[in-house]
Amino acid sequence: MHGEYKIPGGKLVVVDLEVEGGALRDVRVAGDFFLEPDEAILAIDAALEGAPATTDTVALAARIDGALPESTVMLGLTTEGIAVAVRRALAHATEWSDYDWQLVHDVPQSPALHMALDEVITAEVAAGRRPPTLRVWEWDSPAVIIGSFQSLRNEVDAEGVDRHGVTVVRRISGGGAMFAEPSSTITYSLAVPQSLVSGLSFADSYAYLDDWVLEALGDMGIKAWYQPLNDIATEVGKIAGAAQKRVVGPDGGPGAVLHHVTMSYDIDADKMLDVLRIGKEKMSDKGTKSAKKRVDPLRRQTGLPRQAVIERMIESFRNRHGLTRGAVTPEELARAKELVRTKFSNDEWTARVP
Repeated sequence: MHGEYKIPGGKLVVVDLEVEGGALRDVRVAGDFFLEPDEAILAIDAALEGAPATTDTVALAARIDGALPESTVMLGLTTEGIAVAVRRALAHATEWSDYDWQLVHDVPQSPALHMALDEVITAEVAAGRRPPTLRVWEWDSPAVIIGSFQSLRNEVDAEGVDRHGVTVVRRISGGGAMFAEPSSTITYSLAVPQSLVSGLSFADSYAYLDDWVLEALGDMGIKAWYQPLNDIATEVGKIAGAAQKRVVGPDGGPGAVLHHVTMSYDIDADKMLDVLRIGKEKMSDKGTKSAKKRVDPLRRQTGLPRQAVIERMIESFRNRHGLTRGAVTPEELARAKELVRTKFSNDEWTARVP
């Protein structure tokens, strides 16, 4: 069995192993990390040898911690990362390089249609009818997008959205409310097979699927990091938030994961505060008194036009994982438009949690 795991902000860990009698055998850990002293790699292999194949990530990391020499120094490597690579080997996880990735970057579309396209495209990936897809959104109007389980009245200021002509939609993933305007927001979705995140915890999958965009931002001179559970941050503030939805495949098969991210390019903080109800408790939890200070736009940090930031992100993804231009098929678009009519533009769905 073979497992790989790119530690967010770190290096690649590769594990090869066999399972005999329910235990790990012939374990070999490798990668482009830095490790001292040399014999530490042998201690890692020995610590994993004989471990029950059912051992979870925490317990595997503990075995390694207990076996390492006291003088061990790791750079780009963690014992948790090694354990994750082991679990991915045992789960027969796939890698980014196993797929022919497709890019969908279409004309501006309505907020409700974007919600529907996420659902349709992820279902198509789950069914194996579409390759893993990176979809970059373009908005035709401003919107507030609330999480699947959020209260409409608690999150949205009805007078504010009416005053600014903002559309309110509810997405299929959980998480918090987002404010998006066509020229001030960069939004993208990843629809990936479940096997790509096999062996990862729910929280680890966020970091794993965000890692490429952290590297893309780094290429633009921005030092950014994943901030659990679902934020991307820099030293001067948050720049993005992510959300996920797991979709079961046909006949209960493995399915797919929808991972979408909204990034602040040039947010109008005053308008955001006028359309969203951001409670004092949430703000105190973030350790700041002002919502305006929580978000630091990419425009200020990069000095680049919005389209240039998007193009550089796409190019970074292409250089790392390969990416060919694709499109939403007529059948997918027809299904999405039907979902707009029956679900995403209906008060029954939008106000399902009043």
